[in-house]
Amino acid sequence: MTTQINSNYLEKYSEDYAAVVCGKFFSSKQYMTGQDIVQLTNSTQVNFFIIKRLFELWQEELVKLKSSPYFDYRDITVHEALTEFMNVLSKRIKIEKEQLQPLLSTAVQQAIQLATDPVTFYQNEISKAPAGQINDFLKENRKYYKWHDQVVSFLIDKAGFGHDESAYLRAVAANYQVIKESLESVNLLLATLGDVKPFDLDAYLVQEPIAPVAASHPSPEPNKEQESKSSFFDQVEIDVSGIRNVAPERMQVAEPESEPIKPLQTAYAYGTAGTLDPYNLRAKFETLSYKGMKGIMGELAESVAINQRFMFTKVLFDGNADLLKHALKSIDKCSSFDEAIGVVNSRYAAELGWESEAEPVQEFLLLVYRKFEI
Repeated sequence: MTTQINSNYLEKYSEDYAAVVCGKFFSSKQYMTGQDIVQLTNSTQVNFFIIKRLFELWQEELVKLKSSPYFDYRDITVHEALTEFMNVLSKRIKIEKEQLQPLLSTAVQQAIQLATDPVTFYQNEISKAPAGQINDFLKENRKYYKWHDQVVSFLIDKAGFGHDESAYLRAVAANYQVIKESLESVNLLLATLGDVKPFDLDAYLVQEPIAPVAASHPSPEPNKEQESKSSFFDQVEIDVSGIRNVAPERMQVAEPESEPIKPLQTAYAYGTAGTLDPYNLRAKFETLSYKGMKGIMGELAESVAINQRFMFTKVLFDGNADLLKHALKSIDKCSSFDEAIGVVNSRYAAELGWESEAEPVQEFLLLVYRKFEI
């Protein structure tokens, strides 16, 4: 059975998250300003998606004003006065709880969708651009994209795409395949939501057919407010220090052996054929340099990235997500790397026919190593 996204869980999680954040903030304040939104949560992407949505609403107000047939909005004096008015208005953001909570809920959904499926998210963004203005649209909205922005930023001011939307959509998908190994860890991105409400990947991934989650409405976010003739949205800074956690470079490992791993004859006699040796694994992993790998992994049952769960379930655990979940929880109960490898040897490696040098096996073992050794 194919692993799919649980949209019901996503919606409920986002609503609960928004309720907690708004309940805490508005317990002592009646209104929220633009600067409050910039620093609202530990997830920069969530904050900026709220600002992005406000930017869109701000633009819609301008369109409404210009839609009246009774006034000449092309007059230079009117144009200058209107621009100044809209810029001043943008610096007077004032939102009550009832208005902010749905904006925040939508922003959380968008952030999760972007973290887990950047191709679909950015393709949906491109589809919202006015005809023939995709490049301008991406350039204008780039400041709001804080996660996986490499997937789409390379297209901005890129000659050769013209106004053909299908060309942009294909380019996003193709570029993702090239750079996906260097993108930020999905798990690390979603961890920024955990201080408010832990995100349960096992609840988000289900073993039954579910309609794909459609990307939600976008949201915005600002920065330093200056009393100038520019708008609040123009002044939004693009500082995301502490948010970008570069994913490790994929290991270059040998091709799998042609013969299957033989069952263990003893508990886990290190060094014998078909057995994972914790000493050799430790020596191998500690000599490699992994960007963004510093720090404790924490509980594997909660920390494994969504894309890795897909791969491990399919390749290492015979498509059984429950078996992977049980394995991660069993490893989490171990007190050392050696003990954890012993559990893997005795319960999974031989039983499931793992090739010790196969790339998915090495990637799984690296996570175990990071939990106990880094």
